[in-house]
Amino acid sequence: MDTINFCCNIAPTTAAVPLGLEIWIDNQKLFDQAHVQESHKFSADISDNDGEHELRLVLKNKLSEHTQVDANNNIISDARISVSDIEFDGIALNQLVPDLAEYQHNFNGTGELSVHKFYGELGCNGTVSLKFTTPIYLWLLEHM
Repeated sequence: MDTINFCCNIAPTTAAVPLGLEIWIDNQKLFDQAHVQESHKFSADISDNDGEHELRLVLKNKLSEHTQVDANNNIISDARISVSDIEFDGIALNQLVPDLAEYQHNFNGTGELSVHKFYGELGCNGTVSLKFTTPIYLWLLEHM
């Protein structure tokens, strides 16, 4: 079986706040940490067999008190998790992530379910989804 390497950097903006993160490829959970307290590089080998796939990043455990607002409801501090340097087999996805990934959330229960572009930070409980196909090099050639 041929494999490709998926990797990314994970970092909390506020280590004391117990935000959690899951990383999935299709129905396989590759990473599950209830409280991301420090920065680290995540890496996993996944199948490169022909098919359609979905990478999902799931933020969990965010509470309303993890976001501080002023009297005018302007955010003055907010706990988030950064997911950066997303790569397949050492090839950085750079602009592909904001172009193709969708971040679905409901503003931690304060708004309607909505879909946004993903620019590298998860600040609301929700899911970032990036659909791709394998073999990965064909998908990369089609989208870069």
